Amino acid sequence: MTFRELHTGRFVMPNAWDAGSAVLLAAAGFPAIATTSAGIAFSLAKGDHTLPDGAPAVSRDEMFARVREITAAVDVPVNGDLEDGYGADPSRVAETIGAAREAGLAGGNIEDYDGRELYDVSLAVERIAAAREAAGPSFVLTARTDGQLLRTPVPLADSIERANRFREAGADCLYVPGVNSLDTIRTLVQEIDGPLNVVMGLGTSTLTVAELQAAGVARISLGGSIARAALGFVRRSAEELATHGTISFAADQIPQADLNQLFARSSRGEH
Repeated sequence: MTFRELHTGRFVMPNAWDAGSAVLLAAAGFPAIATTSAGIAFSLAKGDHTLPDGAPAVSRDEMFARVREITAAVDVPVNGDLEDGYGADPSRVAETIGAAREAGLAGGNIEDYDGRELYDVSLAVERIAAAREAAGPSFVLTARTDGQLLRTPVPLADSIERANRFREAGADCLYVPGVNSLDTIRTLVQEIDGPLNVVMGLGTSTLTVAELQAAGVARISLGGSIARAALGFVRRSAEELATHGTISFAADQIPQADLNQLFARSSRGEH
């Protein structure tokens, strides 16, 4: 099934940050995976967004170097976290979509937030239209509107209006992160004219895959949750070793032989 066809049903798309994590996620049987800008940034010892101005800490070239490693490692479709397209101008967004296709991505998200504020809605629509033109027929374009993530969220109706305008401009999938209420998610499903992506693991959300799919959510992603959890494990392991001199954390290892076999198959193209 193509990535586009997956969006006619319900599916889960966890997020990888390097080739190894991508292979593990694909081996678990997920029909598609995504990249995570946060996870990639943290793996490079950089922040997801720098302070105080909010500009991405990882350059487009750095991000796409990692993206190419991920797409080469798996044979399932990969969706890219493409930030705001790495520039305000629609032509810059179009360039980023072209780079995404060249890197082997099956789709990608474009945000309407520059790290400081939302783009004016007219410009945001132009940016999605430019992305659509550059995307071609098979690339799945996701338009993400970040108004619910602001310190003072915009009214939900504004996010819904933006999502629907992005849909009219050519977006295939819509994404409104920051909404953790199941009732509100049902409202988004009903009011947004297109497949909806919802991210699990954002904040203190306890939503489940079954609940979200029953509410009509087409695509479920995890953002940087698995990457942050993996780093949490590293920190707990280090604290145990430094404080107690024990390595009980080693009980959770994947056996070396299993990893060798899994990655050997991947390197031979036996995904």
